[in-house]
Amino acid sequence: MPTVTAKEILSELKPLGNEGYKRILLNHGIPEPLLGVKIEYLKKIQKRIKKDYQLALELYDTGVYEAMYLAGLIADDMRMTKEDMQRWINKANCPSLHEYTVPWVASEGKHGRELALKWIESKEEGTASSGWATLGNLVALTDDSSLDMTELRNLLDRVQKTIHSQPDRVRHAMNGFIIAVGSYVKALTGEALQTAKKIGHVNVDMGGTACRVPSAADQINKVMKRGSVGKKRRTVKC
Repeated sequence: MPTVTAKEILSELKPLGNEGYKRILLNHGIPEPLLGVKIEYLKKIQKRIKKDYQLALELYDTGVYEAMYLAGLIADDMRMTKEDMQRWINKANCPSLHEYTVPWVASEGKHGRELALKWIESKEEGTASSGWATLGNLVALTDDSSLDMTELRNLLDRVQKTIHSQPDRVRHAMNGFIIAVGSYVKALTGEALQTAKKIGHVNVDMGGTACRVPSAADQINKVMKRGSVGKKRRTVKC
């Protein structure tokens, strides 16, 4: 049993809600129920709890956006089963959960690659975008010696051939995958950069927000100029 309950966490979060921030979240496509709590407060709770498998499941099941986001931060990733992850992806209802929370936990768990390759075949936009985001996270976390370079080359080729015919959020996640391969996999930086140049500008409807889709070629070139290509991450959660 968790040391604290999801109900207690929600009681802690409710007074932290901010109407102005809530309007920003709504504008970014995050549906009700949500409280308007800034991530900085969720990070404080994460620091206190660290990891709690059961509490993460309970928080995600509340359906409240901030609780679901916090669930991803405190999930005991290695304990998450394929069934847990599939349930999470089925309940995800916005790009933030599909492309950040679910991929974070999947990629830092035991079933990330298997699930990602399954998800990218989905006809459901959110599920497919989760798959590509998970693949991008995996190359950021995994030592090159443990990566299947042939598989990654094939995936880059697939992105090049299909990205412009995909739904908005899948295009966005595919673009992120190219950036991740180019930034974190030394052996494939050149190929990822070529892929980025061939696909050119990736147009994604970002709603009424100021968000822009980054140029994959520009992002990879920035990493190259910094001399940090291949520097792996300890975690993708933020």
